Amino acid sequence: MTTKQITLLPKINELIQELKPDNISAERKKTLQPLIDLIQDKTANHQEIRLNFICTHNSRRSHLSQVWAQTMASFFNIKNVFCYSGGTEATAMFPMVSETLQNQGFQIQKLSDTSNPIYAIKYAENEHPVIGFSKSFENSFNPASHFTAIMTCSQADGGCPFIAGAEKRVPITFEDPKAFDNTPQQAEKYAERSIQIATELFYIFSQINK
Repeated sequence: MTTKQITLLPKINELIQELKPDNISAERKKTLQPLIDLIQDKTANHQEIRLNFICTHNSRRSHLSQVWAQTMASFFNIKNVFCYSGGTEATAMFPMVSETLQNQGFQIQKLSDTSNPIYAIKYAENEHPVIGFSKSFENSFNPASHFTAIMTCSQADGGCPFIAGAEKRVPITFEDPKAFDNTPQQAEKYAERSIQIATELFYIFSQINK
C-alpha cells in the first residue's frame, strides 16, 4: 500500500531545506533523545503518537512547538502523530507568535477576536490546520490520557511535577522570547526561537526509522 506524500506550503518547505540540524550540540541531542525513543517505539508498534507541549501560559513556546512538531511529522511522513499544547493556566496566544509563523510561510486565519483568540494555522495544502488558542493542559480540547507531556519551559516543568493522564513526561525547554517583547529585537528574537524549535523538531523526526 502506498502512502500519500503531504505537500507543505512552499515557503515552509523552503525554510525547512535551510535548517541546520548539524549545529545542534551533543549535549542538546541528549535532551532530545528521550522523545526520539518514544516516537520510534510508537511508530514501530503502529501506535498513535499524542504530543502535548506544555508551558506556563500556553502563549509562545508551546504553540511554536506544537505547530512545528505537526509540520515535521508531515514532512517526514510519520503517521498517526497528533500534536497539542496547553499551559498550567490559560492566557492568550501572543500576537507575535502568529506573525512569526505567517512570516515563515504558514497561512494564519483568525477565527475569533476575543481576549483569547482562536487561530487556524495551515502548514500544508490539504491537511487540517492546527487550531491555536491558549488553554490549560487539562482542557477538554487536549487528550485526557495516553499522551506525552513535553515541558517547553522550566517554570512549568518545575512547578507542575504531575501531569494527569500523561504516560511519559519529557522536558525540552526553550528560552522565552517574551524577554524581548516591545523592544526593537522582538521580531528577530521570535523568529530565532521559532527556527531553533523547528530545527530541533526536524532533527527529532529525522531520526525516526519508518
